[in-house]
Amino acid sequence: MTANVKLNIRKYRKLVSKALPVIIESDEEYERLRDEVWELISKGEKNLTVEEDMLLGLLSKLVDDYENRTMPVPDVPPNRILKHLMEVRELKQSALVPIFGTSGRVSEILSGKREISKIQAKALAKQFNVSAELFI
Repeated sequence: MTANVKLNIRKYRKLVSKALPVIIESDEEYERLRDEVWELISKGEKNLTVEEDMLLGLLSKLVDDYENRTMPVPDVPPNRILKHLMEVRELKQSALVPIFGTSGRVSEILSGKREISKIQAKALAKQFNVSAELFI
């Protein structure tokens, strides 16, 4: 959230009361909150309000924590994870140039010819609101 954008507490409170975020302890809670995450993601990153973006971050963290506790992580190459996140968020390669420096480097990362550095992994984690470990 930038300094120029203000959170509307009433709107955020209404979104939170609808989503009812909790520490996930069951598959049913997981599925319910995962569905809330996908509903927000399906709007597209550019179409989310500040309040929706904050809720997405909270719900994503809860879902991620549950998945880390209960589900083994498949051995998926970081470039494939990055491609998937880009598809879900409808991002083009040009959106990653600020992280990787050049469009050529983005192409090399996505094709698997170049590895993602720890600094880049942290920047990607922040952009996609996921763990940096996905990219290392």
